[in-house]
Amino acid sequence: MYHLRTYTVVPALPAPLARLRDLAYNYWWSWNGDARELFRRLDPDLWEDVVHNPVKFFAHIAQRRLDQAAGDKAFLSHMQRVLAAFDNYMTREGWFTKNFPDARDGRIAYFSMEFGLHESLTIYSGGLGILAGDHLKSASDLGIPLVGVGLLYRQGYFQQRLTTDGWQLEEYPALDFFQTPLSQVLGENGAPVTIVLPVGEREVRVQIWRCQVGRVPLFLLDADIPQNDPRDREITYRLYGGDDEMRIRQEVILGIGGVRALAAIGQTPDVCHMNEGHAAFLAVEQIHQRRKDGNLDFGEAREAVTSSLVFTTHTPVPAGIDRFEEDLLKKYLSPYLPSIGLTLKEFSALGKVDASDPKEEFCMAVLALRLAGGSNGVSALHGHVSREMWYPVWPGAPREEVPITSITNGIHTNTWISAEMAELLDRYLGPTWMENPVDHDVWRRVDEIPDLELWRVHDRRRIALVAFARKRMKEQFRRRGAPPAEVKSADELLDPDALTIGFARRFAPYKRGALLFSNLDRLLRILKNPERPVQFVFAGKAHPRDEVGKAVIKEIFNKLQSEELRRKIVFIENYDITVARMLVQGADVWLNNPIKPREASGTSGMKVVPNGGLNLSVLDGWWPEAYDGENGWAIDEGRIYDDPAYRDHIESEAIYDLLEKEIIPLFYDRAADGVPRGWTERMKASMRTISPMFNTNRMLEEYAGRLYVTAIHRWRHLSANQYAGAKSLSQWKRKLAADWAGVRVENIEADDGRELPVGSEVGVRAQVHLGGVRPEDVAVELYHGRIDPNGMLVEGSCEEMKCGDHLDNGYFRYEGRIPCRRSGQHGYAIRVVPRHPDLVHRYDTGLICWS
Repeated sequence: MYHLRTYTVVPALPAPLARLRDLAYNYWWSWNGDARELFRRLDPDLWEDVVHNPVKFFAHIAQRRLDQAAGDKAFLSHMQRVLAAFDNYMTREGWFTKNFPDARDGRIAYFSMEFGLHESLTIYSGGLGILAGDHLKSASDLGIPLVGVGLLYRQGYFQQRLTTDGWQLEEYPALDFFQTPLSQVLGENGAPVTIVLPVGEREVRVQIWRCQVGRVPLFLLDADIPQNDPRDREITYRLYGGDDEMRIRQEVILGIGGVRALAAIGQTPDVCHMNEGHAAFLAVEQIHQRRKDGNLDFGEAREAVTSSLVFTTHTPVPAGIDRFEEDLLKKYLSPYLPSIGLTLKEFSALGKVDASDPKEEFCMAVLALRLAGGSNGVSALHGHVSREMWYPVWPGAPREEVPITSITNGIHTNTWISAEMAELLDRYLGPTWMENPVDHDVWRRVDEIPDLELWRVHDRRRIALVAFARKRMKEQFRRRGAPPAEVKSADELLDPDALTIGFARRFAPYKRGALLFSNLDRLLRILKNPERPVQFVFAGKAHPRDEVGKAVIKEIFNKLQSEELRRKIVFIENYDITVARMLVQGADVWLNNPIKPREASGTSGMKVVPNGGLNLSVLDGWWPEAYDGENGWAIDEGRIYDDPAYRDHIESEAIYDLLEKEIIPLFYDRAADGVPRGWTERMKASMRTISPMFNTNRMLEEYAGRLYVTAIHRWRHLSANQYAGAKSLSQWKRKLAADWAGVRVENIEADDGRELPVGSEVGVRAQVHLGGVRPEDVAVELYHGRIDPNGMLVEGSCEEMKCGDHLDNGYFRYEGRIPCRRSGQHGYAIRVVPRHPDLVHRYDTGLICWS
């Protein structure tokens, strides 16, 4: 065997073109059309061949072409225009600095298992990663001081291929990091920076790569280096590959390794944001660091860390949440527990709803919820579902007060809008739509766009989608060994002028990918109308271990082999950002039919909106917030059914009804100039009402204002003066917990006659025994609301009671009044909850006493 010594060769760019390297290594080009056109201009065919990857592009372009461009005045002028825009973007004052000048020097670290930035970097699988990528882009646009942290997967997520009978196969081509917009993080000695951490029985060395996303750096951890045992090199081979043991190994590196990596390169954050529970182990390393820095015990360090943690939960489906058995937890977390001062049993309790249940598995989401100072779901409906799902973590808390808020997801508009539509919006909305996509006044100018121009732009994108689909289908036919005649027939698939409906997403069972085929006779009647043709484009992957999802794909594939369907419905393999971009830019309608309420948010439907597409969706996820009756269509009334078969029947029939009675007639009701005026009116309504709300700039503004800045200030306060605030809070909690057993509510009296008129009040008095607890350390409240037919209190609200006389033996008299605002049966109870200005929320202590 021989030992390889490696070196890296970079393109020899002529001096006038030297700054093209700066552009190539910053993913800013991925959402700037003029920059992408600059690269394409050098060699259009090669640009397509390398899948729009500028680093790989320059590795393969002919040197003579670069030399020619260096003397081409027109090209140089174009390059200077792009560079001026790039430099202005990188140096301008950001929204964050203007709005939060006292937090401008803070730093937020955003941890995610996957990031979907561009098709050239295949470290994403679906919506979670795409959202994470858009999160970084909007953070860059707004100047938020944020860094990303993730894993760099050698093989990424799988490439999908379908067999001749429609079964999904997974292929894992290796990613060449040196031909991707990535750079190794080097130390002062010029060698790659690495960190070392225990992963089970061995020490694993991890190197760090940097990916620049506008003004935001993304740091990616890579264990595939020669110094590691071959078994450990595999940790960063595949995204979501392997079993539970592989998953916990990856999550140790992401969470614990991620925090260590940031420290090693001088990027220690004030706030850490966990995008799903995968990164929750980061709290372990942070508690270790705080204990070491401030000579703190676990409770004190926990207060400091909790103040600075943000957690976003993304799934209402229990199967999508990571859980680990005790043996795995012991194997992979035991090396870290002495440094945080906990036993395995004590740490395990942090990740369980019921710590006394030996059968309950350790849950990463529960760990994150327990340790984060701020938690949120990703739509208003998902926030409600999450509070219902996780209320047992806070025993005694009313479900509507469970400390999980919601910040609805969005999209990075500039990434997903077509160049043609962006140019049209520039003409009629002005450039501010791109710089400030949350401005409702700007989007109202959509009404000023002539219907003919709007229709023609979208019409061209549908034509491009059909051409793309035909090309992809031809490639698929060839790979499956189809005869030449069948390969050639791909040129006749779909109709560039027909109503085109897109359905593309992860093929999890709850997404109901085959719902459209529930009644084939009705579907065929819709498809076979020669005067009003309709067609569908499907795409999507099933998780490698999801046999049910694979079966759904196979079912659809086999249905499409019939002559009646194959020209009207196509399934494009290997759903990725390239396919998604073409679909959302070209589809007239976006179909979404998950089982309610299992869709946390969904963002694919948001992406069609700025491109002029319309949504046809179940009222789940984000759609209930967006739908107003005029900007798309809702399937059924958003009800939840007990009978799955009946639900599928009702909702599939609703889809057929909407298509036959509303969508198809509206699309084909054309004026003399061929424009469907009613359709373009709905397109404008969709763009005007949805675009300014459902974008990641608005989303990041909410994260900044509601969670990030609060966490920065809270962290600074608790960590100041050698963690004086954290120590004081921890000591206060300990004393309160020791005295809480003596808290009780007694002798309740009320002026509650059997019937009270609206506008009156109910006076309530009670004696509260506080024992050793001081009155200023608690709030005594009247929790009241309407009584539903099941005898349950709903729509609860609270009124604080005032402390009156101090009675003997630790008793206090409290008085309060309940306003009678609505008629009907109402009820109330009295509760005592801890109160301290530094608590992250009222249920932070886990203590509550009800009457």
